[in-house]
Amino acid sequence: MEKLVRVINVGKLTYSKGLVLQKYLANLHNTSTEIKNTLLCIEHPPVYTTGIRHKQYTESQVEKLKETGADFFRTNRGGLITFHGPGQLVVYPILNLKYFKPSIRWYVCSVEDTVIKLCEHFNLKGEKSPHTGVWIQDRKLCAIGVHGSRFITTHGLALNCSTDLSWFDHIVPCGIEGKGVTSLSQELGRTVTIEETIPKFLECFKNTFDCDTVEVSKQEVEIILSNIDK
Repeated sequence: MEKLVRVINVGKLTYSKGLVLQKYLANLHNTSTEIKNTLLCIEHPPVYTTGIRHKQYTESQVEKLKETGADFFRTNRGGLITFHGPGQLVVYPILNLKYFKPSIRWYVCSVEDTVIKLCEHFNLKGEKSPHTGVWIQDRKLCAIGVHGSRFITTHGLALNCSTDLSWFDHIVPCGIEGKGVTSLSQELGRTVTIEETIPKFLECFKNTFDCDTVEVSKQEVEIILSNIDK
């Protein structure tokens, strides 16, 4: 099977619309003959999200988080609470793993390997740990939380590029006590933008997943977004 992955660079999009867009793209695997494997690149407004292993958040706790100016969503991804917001590259791979390797464990490890290779581009040493994600020493650089249904993946990774890390002060990121968070900008002592990071990420993804990518035009992106608004 040909391993061609299209890249949809949406830019800024609310988390709620991102969920709808993921569902739309995942459904294409069952309803369309066009290229279906997709990398969805998004920058969200501030939002806290929990996964299927979430600790129970009371309404008062949720409201307290919303008072920071962020939204709040419970989702069906793996992992505990995390933050998405400006300066963070969120990538949702909508893939049929039968084109690659039908294993969620392999897939998560491969996503981690992709980000570790990305770190090498910036002369940083990214590492795995018993906790899912990519770390620089004891500071989490990239959170990973995925969902798989019949080997079709949704959700994905959140890589801190120039994220305001103070947003994480309001939570225990990914439920891991005693660990910090970091960003490419903080580690390098300069501003690393999402725009700078995306091409490097795509190169690393292609190498790790042994595939080719094709970028979807802005016009096509607008058509896709108009379809989910109907």
